[in-house]
Amino acid sequence: MSRTGNAVRSPVLRVSGAGRTERGARVLSAARRTADSVTVLRTGPTGISEYDPLVLATDAGRTAFFPTAETSRVRDLVTAMEDGELPTDGAAAVVDHDAERTTLPVPTDGPLAVGTRRVLGPCGWLDPLDPTAYQFHSLDRDASAVADAGLVGRGRCDAAADDPVADAWRRARETDGDPVVVVNANDADDRQRADRTLLAGSPMSVLDGVAAVAEYLGTTEAVIHVAETDTELQAHLREAIDAAADELPVVPVVVTGPDEYRAGEPTAALEAIEGVDRTEPRLQPPTPAEYGLYGRPTVIHTPRTFARVRLALADPEGTDRDAASTTRLLTVTGDVAAPATIEVGSDARLSTARNAVELEGSFKMACVGGVFGGLTRTLDVESTAAELTAAGLGTEGVVELLNDERCAVATAGERARFASEANSGRCVPGREGTVQLTELLRAVYRGSFDRAKIRELGRVMSRSSNCLLGAHAPRPVLTAMDEFESSFEAHADGRCPSGTCSDKL
Repeated sequence: MSRTGNAVRSPVLRVSGAGRTERGARVLSAARRTADSVTVLRTGPTGISEYDPLVLATDAGRTAFFPTAETSRVRDLVTAMEDGELPTDGAAAVVDHDAERTTLPVPTDGPLAVGTRRVLGPCGWLDPLDPTAYQFHSLDRDASAVADAGLVGRGRCDAAADDPVADAWRRARETDGDPVVVVNANDADDRQRADRTLLAGSPMSVLDGVAAVAEYLGTTEAVIHVAETDTELQAHLREAIDAAADELPVVPVVVTGPDEYRAGEPTAALEAIEGVDRTEPRLQPPTPAEYGLYGRPTVIHTPRTFARVRLALADPEGTDRDAASTTRLLTVTGDVAAPATIEVGSDARLSTARNAVELEGSFKMACVGGVFGGLTRTLDVESTAAELTAAGLGTEGVVELLNDERCAVATAGERARFASEANSGRCVPGREGTVQLTELLRAVYRGSFDRAKIRELGRVMSRSSNCLLGAHAPRPVLTAMDEFESSFEAHADGRCPSGTCSDKL
């Protein structure tokens, strides 16, 4: 590949998201077979799956965007570029930009224009397996400034979710024993795509964030935990780690765990990494920072938290070291033509997410926060953890848009049933409470809607469960009751207002 310093020499044709579909692989192969002087670069996904494979034709600071390109089209694009032309006919967008930029140039409209792309910036633009593109040597990895900035963990797989990461870092550094860093990337909930998008599109950002935290802790040991069934991601990460081994002071080890929802809980992930027969959350305290992997002080974050650390270190102006100005990754999914992962500012409202996807049908409600998020009729809520929590919604970074064919009672019931099947059984609220919650919802279909009993059970579970599954399992039910109580009453009378269910449990 031809380069000038850290920049790819123009003209260059990028193929984004080629690994997601067979067509993407064919497009990439066709481009490489056709190219002679044109550089063909395979990049990771942009987060907008509707566009995959996305072909970006760039020359001299100008880029033309061609979503869902076919092999015949990409051959024509390469041929035109070989002849010294930048093809723009039929492009979804054409963007002028700095020829040396290291983040995706953003069109003025369309899904890629939704929100802002800071953590997602390299995704779809840089070669995810080329460490030189990330300019590691120019980065000061002193994480002390980040620790003082108030950055918080992101996602249910993060041991510091919605809490300042500095608390866990300092506790781990002060605890006796050799510390270790864990990247928890094993989330079996298909609704959540943010971490997978980052690992596929910008693994070097995650690895650099890991290195910064490891140096802060004074350790050279790190582990990346991924699902045992995701062999493509495993191979991709190992290739990225090998490529960056000479650039980074920490070389993580990839370890696989069961592809189960409960294995994503941070302490359950530690059990999985240790290879125990039964994966279940540990009792806390002590926290992982005090007693983590093999009893060692452990910092365990999601990929998006580590990528956020890297961005903060790389920001010379200090903007991304300010917790109040950080962004949030949101995966927009549900009844949509294709899911999308976007990035929004702290002052953005969730309604922004609707601009990134095409909703199939009319909007009825959203479930915000993953499988155990809160149901809401409105997305007029800011994306901060405080605002989401105050609205009874989840903070995991998922906005599931549901259309008018959905039944609120059935939606809540299906999630309660999932909780009864997926919990570890370690504590009574998780083991028995989820079963009782499911039975109370089944009773609604049989004509008995006991509001008070459901709310009291939810209160007990949320306060006394050992893990977040048991604590959050009542949330879809309670928020559905708040927003759609008349639908529960109708079901108790033997009628589904949406006309889509009889007995869904």
